[in-house]
Amino acid sequence: MSEADLVEPGALDQVLILAPYRRDAAYLGQLLAEYDMAVTTCASAEELAGHLVPGPGVFVTTHEALTPALIDIVAKHLSAQPPWSEMPIVVLLDRASPNSRIRGQLAAAWPRSRQLFYQRPLTQVELVSGIQSALLARMRQREVRDHIEREIELRRELNHRVKNILASVSSIFEMTRRGATSVEALAGDFGARLTALSNVHSAVFEAKGESISIAEIAQLTFDPYRQMGISRIDAAGPPIMLTREAGTTLALCLHELTTNAIKYGALSVPDGRVTFCWDILADYGPELSVLWQEAGGPPVVAPSRSGYGTRYLRAALAGLLGTKPDIQFVPEGLRCEVRGPLVRVACNPKAPADV
Repeated sequence: MSEADLVEPGALDQVLILAPYRRDAAYLGQLLAEYDMAVTTCASAEELAGHLVPGPGVFVTTHEALTPALIDIVAKHLSAQPPWSEMPIVVLLDRASPNSRIRGQLAAAWPRSRQLFYQRPLTQVELVSGIQSALLARMRQREVRDHIEREIELRRELNHRVKNILASVSSIFEMTRRGATSVEALAGDFGARLTALSNVHSAVFEAKGESISIAEIAQLTFDPYRQMGISRIDAAGPPIMLTREAGTTLALCLHELTTNAIKYGALSVPDGRVTFCWDILADYGPELSVLWQEAGGPPVVAPSRSGYGTRYLRAALAGLLGTKPDIQFVPEGLRCEVRGPLVRVACNPKAPADV
């Protein structure tokens, strides 16, 4: 664990004081507290080390406390700071102290700090104003820290999603290539499957969220075919929000089923129809049940070997819900049904209580 991981949410709001002689620490603490600043005092250099771990907002010390041990402790803390951090250090000097030598020594020992020197006696307003400005600078550093953390997380998420998309594209191409009979067929089928994948990603992005409803997925998948005059697909079910990954998988499965129905199944004839429905089975955990049923098309004959669509459906739906789909090539029409734990795919796994 790095020191950056130990930073507490409010640590950069603190003023840490080390002024072990006379009543300096008590006076400074009382003064800053009157201006609503959070103050922590420590009595020795040894105690200081523990207080530095969370990363204080501002460190205030007097020149009398600048022993070699203290300078070394602070130097070690500064060298371990994360890149965004530059801890402000306020040093209170006396007129009789060797100010130039102290400034030079500290500049060399503490290069990664924002050093502010004040010569006593000084007015309360001057000291309070300087520490408040230092705290404000520290807050700006915290904003930089938060921005960096968000950017790192976004990059990780982007890298993860790009890898997943590339893996999906590679799989789609390989399985499409195996079943292609010509370059034109390969290009057409591959392009259509990429379009289906793109449509779902676009929908989730435009929704500005990480989820998409099954109803939206059905609409996105079926609308292009309805615009081509094929409007014999009925879709219905309760409102269920799926995760981005689950929504993408379901959309590709529906695309495969629809394409197959247009080429060989119920949608290849004027009187054929398709029913796509989903439901929540509350008695089983709950479970999500999804059914694709074709009717009115040419008599269905089970294929002699599994094509891309069947192989993809079996693998994708099994991965989606954790159970193998039941795909039946019955004469009346293709039937594909799968059910599995709702919590695997849904953003609202408590949906049964809400619908």
